[in-house]
Amino acid sequence: MSKEIYHPNAYLGNVRNIRLGLRARTNILNALERRSGNARTVAKEAAMRYGAAMHHLKLLQSEGIVRRGAGKNAVWMLTGTGQKRLDTPA
Repeated sequence: MSKEIYHPNAYLGNVRNIRLGLRARTNILNALERRSGNARTVAKEAAMRYGAAMHHLKLLQSEGIVRRGAGKNAVWMLTGTGQKRLDTPA
């Protein structure tokens, strides 16, 4: 059995960190590391349903890991807060 590797910022302090949530937040954070975008774009890049992506974006926002711009088609982006990935040699 292989161990999944989650994004360090996928672990949140105010929620239960179950495997599905960690996986979803990891996908969102990886997508946002590639580029910022509105919620539909982030959901598509993370291969998730829009509602699920919004739920996890709001959880990440509540912990200051992502922020949302203004307006109807607001852009979500990383804040730079939280753990940084450590690249380990292969």
